[in-house]
Amino acid sequence: MRLQALPLAVAGALLSGSAQAAPGAKAKNFIYVVPDGYGVASQVLARDYYSITNGEGTVARPDTSALGVDTMIVGSVKTQASDNLVTDSAASGTAYACGHKTYNGAISVDDDGLPVASVLEAAYLKGLKTGLVVTSRMSHATPAVYSAHVLYRDSENEIAAQQVGYSHPWGKFVNILIGGGRRHYLPTSQGGRREDGVNLVNWAVENGYNYAADKSEFEEAQEDGILPLPFLGLFTSSDLTYEVDRDVEREPSLLETTIAAIHTLADATKRSCKGYFIMVEASRIDHAAHANDATAHLHETLMYNEVMLWLKNYVEENPDTQLLSAADHECGGLTLIDGYDPLALARGQNSGDYIRALATNYAGDDLSGFLSDTILPAVGVVDYTEEDLSGWVSIANSEGASAAVNAIYDAFHAVAGINWSTGGHSAADVVLYGHAQGPRQAELERYIGGFRDNTELPGYVARVLDLDLDAATSKLRANGTNWVQKRELLADIKKRANEAAREHSHEY
Repeated sequence: MRLQALPLAVAGALLSGSAQAAPGAKAKNFIYVVPDGYGVASQVLARDYYSITNGEGTVARPDTSALGVDTMIVGSVKTQASDNLVTDSAASGTAYACGHKTYNGAISVDDDGLPVASVLEAAYLKGLKTGLVVTSRMSHATPAVYSAHVLYRDSENEIAAQQVGYSHPWGKFVNILIGGGRRHYLPTSQGGRREDGVNLVNWAVENGYNYAADKSEFEEAQEDGILPLPFLGLFTSSDLTYEVDRDVEREPSLLETTIAAIHTLADATKRSCKGYFIMVEASRIDHAAHANDATAHLHETLMYNEVMLWLKNYVEENPDTQLLSAADHECGGLTLIDGYDPLALARGQNSGDYIRALATNYAGDDLSGFLSDTILPAVGVVDYTEEDLSGWVSIANSEGASAAVNAIYDAFHAVAGINWSTGGHSAADVVLYGHAQGPRQAELERYIGGFRDNTELPGYVARVLDLDLDAATSKLRANGTNWVQKRELLADIKKRANEAAREHSHEY
């Protein structure tokens, strides 16, 4: 039997705006959320853990209730890149932001390396306010695809320059940027990674941005929960801790930054017929999956659900706003196997990233005691033998501290019935979530629900906000495309990008 695919004409209609949408589908504001690296098993893990730890049944007598986004399912999305069944965040992000299939590693350029406009850029041209809020470096792939155009995702210094308007052909066009990665905005002489000597933070401030470098300055910048616009909040990547590691004196949570950004954009547009577009990324779900760290993955997924629940309630109170969310890809190939016990993760005190740093920096002479007294409790391992401990000490002595921590995590996950099939991405489809108030929900489900390709989503956003993506792309190319650097290296870049994707991990 031959299965029938979605007709290209239907997919194209969403992007081009040729199909007729009912008036109820229109919106003033649009919120798009990316739970990077999140899959179906991620949600099951979070849901079961939350239900059991809150007294709704036990492992032996499950009675799991819907959690957060479980009440917002509208369809599913396939994520493949133009040159690979397994996508990376750059290619899938470009599809979500711009509606174009492209190669792994591409940041808002098409398969020929030409710039294509994002819905954020089209929103800016329409007169809407715009925002990006993430828990990764701001120059990472997902925020980059909404705000920059480069041939390869690792060009983070150039991405940063475009994001604040320094080298973007339109100048300044993003009203709120909150995330990490300050190093790509600072010259090497000031502890950054820029070799051109340009201090983009100073340039941004000189060109009107209000700036916060840490949680204290972020909180001081707010007045009654409203940030001054335009606003640039750039924290150091090392301070963007996992939720399971979060110290209240360090950086604000994704929920805190999202609430501040939404309130600020809403306040700035309340007297205008033109609203805002914002992309929020729960970035570190993906980071934890790359590290095969179930505890951190769980807590980042719980935070994503908390953010989405807050946003759903916000949409209910603001019917001129719509919400969509889908992961750029699944990461880690998480599986929940026989013996699965999410309650075991309650014993985990820290993320694997934090624990590996502890182990790597240990300089004492009692490795066995250090593992048993510090590392094993932090991971959540309680049942082990002296033989197990001796084996981990032997691994640490012969292969290094990180290898020993990896072995300890393998034992911990085995007890919890949790398995990872890869340290990279998978080709699995992802769930599409969405919410609109009242009758608009039916229109949302009608026009973007069901099985979708990732390129279809920005067409829906453009439709409800009345944006013209093609016109925005034409404006990007109006004075040529030489500002997209090193196009003559495109073939080599594509080859190296797929090789890198197969070995992909995240540097914190």
